[in-house]
Amino acid sequence: MRTKQITVTAITIALLAVAASVAAGEPTSRSKSALARGKYLVEGVGMCADCHSPRNEKGEFIEERWLQGAAITFKSTVPMPAWAEAAPPLAGLPGWTDAQLVTLLTTGKDQKGKPPEPPMPEYRMTKDDAAAVAAYLRSLGKG
Repeated sequence: MRTKQITVTAITIALLAVAASVAAGEPTSRSKSALARGKYLVEGVGMCADCHSPRNEKGEFIEERWLQGAAITFKSTVPMPAWAEAAPPLAGLPGWTDAQLVTLLTTGKDQKGKPPEPPMPEYRMTKDDAAAVAAYLRSLGKG
């Protein structure tokens, strides 16, 4: 009986510790994994910085402006009805909820139900991947 009490007490303490860390904003291993996945998708697969981060005169990214929006410096080689002149900021997701970004990345439709202007691709990510991207971008905060 005593062993059962100790086990229940240990489990309760462990659950309280996890709840306290979540309440304190400390990342859990699952959220760390989602952030790592989101970073990989943003930086290694989507190559989002290519359009959404400005570059200096040498063509190098301006690190302190990472994913904070930039002018689109290239044009389409064929006529396009719409072509974005600038890529909006992504760091902190200003003007977007996580759900709106997940919808964009899973359906290819923005907040108004329209596809994004080229050169932005109409992604068809899984919901988990899109949520990981949203978590990573949200974690960057505003620069």
